[in-house]
Amino acid sequence: MAGHSQFKNIMYRKGAQDAKRSKLFSKLAREVQVSARMGTPDPEMNARLRAAIAAARAANMPKDNIERAIKRGTTGEDGANYEEVRYEGYGPAGVAVIVEALTDNRNRTAADVRSAFTKFGGSLGETGSVSFMFDRVGSINYLPDVANEDEMLEAAVEAGAGDCDTTEDGHEINCDPDDLNEVREALEQQFGTSQNAGLTWKPQNTVALDAHQAETMIKLLDVLEDNDDVQRVSANFDILKDVLEQMSA
Repeated sequence: MAGHSQFKNIMYRKGAQDAKRSKLFSKLAREVQVSARMGTPDPEMNARLRAAIAAARAANMPKDNIERAIKRGTTGEDGANYEEVRYEGYGPAGVAVIVEALTDNRNRTAADVRSAFTKFGGSLGETGSVSFMFDRVGSINYLPDVANEDEMLEAAVEAGAGDCDTTEDGHEINCDPDDLNEVREALEQQFGTSQNAGLTWKPQNTVALDAHQAETMIKLLDVLEDNDDVQRVSANFDILKDVLEQMSA
């Protein structure tokens, strides 16, 4: 397992998701709010909002929270003017990292992100400095027990997905970004609500990390994700099973 999904699974095993639920809800609400502001508040007519609501529901975010976020986006009642910003750079061992943020203060967010990179031996680059090493895709994830590998692959192909990667941690279905909602809805009719779904950066190649590099990389990702403005982090690292076992010992 590679990239940021590996980090999320490590954190999941440590039981960190519940501890971060409040922060997660805040980030999901910000995405819903911005999506509603940039288009119509009707999710049937706004694909981005539909995806944001689906992600919020997958995280068990209360319906009232979602509705309040839509209202804030359409009325502007909180006065916040969030804008999308992307940061790119290199982490430990030359790992390429993409940080996506929604911020009302670009200077603050840029300073925080740069500080995190520097603290863990990385460096922040220009926009476009590493994104060419990734593909922009729609990604839908399911836990391993919802279907076996053949069942999920067949369903993914029928839904119009590009590929399906199944491991002991679960199923990751990738598709064209424009097809995300259609593929997600088709899969959810068969398997129920996905664990998460959204647009992501899929690395074309990965960098294998040793235990020390992996620990440093995870610390960098943890600091970045703890930032209120950061929505998603993608990276092209790979932690091999023996290294993961060494870290867990």
